[in-house]
Amino acid sequence: MAEALLITRNDIVRFTALNGNVDTDKFIQFIKIAQDIHIEHYLGTQLIQKIKTLILNGDINDPVFEDYKDLLEVYVKPMLIHWAMVEYLPNAAYTIANKGVYKHSSENAENVDKTEIDFLITKYSNIAKEYTERFIEHIIYNQDIFPEYNTNSNGDTFPNDINNYGGWILILLSIFNLYI
Repeated sequence: MAEALLITRNDIVRFTALNGNVDTDKFIQFIKIAQDIHIEHYLGTQLIQKIKTLILNGDINDPVFEDYKDLLEVYVKPMLIHWAMVEYLPNAAYTIANKGVYKHSSENAENVDKTEIDFLITKYSNIAKEYTERFIEHIIYNQDIFPEYNTNSNGDTFPNDINNYGGWILILLSIFNLYI
């Protein structure tokens, strides 16, 4: 079965610092990893499968599925773009080939150290988390529009919602208890 990626090369190049000259083969696997790990974790198996099916069948632009297209464009794509960068950055400087693992260097540039890479990963992770929070807030209030969000079963990934995302519920309960 064909696999639908929810973002394109152009999406990630346009909305991140990733240079347009980077070979797609160097980062496409990290889009798939981010989609499988992070995005499915928040959408759940049934909702992500619905969106993938709409893409593969060419129905995502059909006005009947406008809510799904909006969900994809406004919430899911920004999440995936930045989660993909979180997955890609630790591996960006390396190539694995027949003769071993190589670290790239350039005559005109200086390689950055691990702390600088960690800073970038943290930065993209914070951006991804912000977009994820926006998605969660949207989906919680619009569950009736996306029935697949609540129809996972058996071996499906059940979506993590706001109660499992941060620590806000516990903080709010603690504050509330102070005033009781």
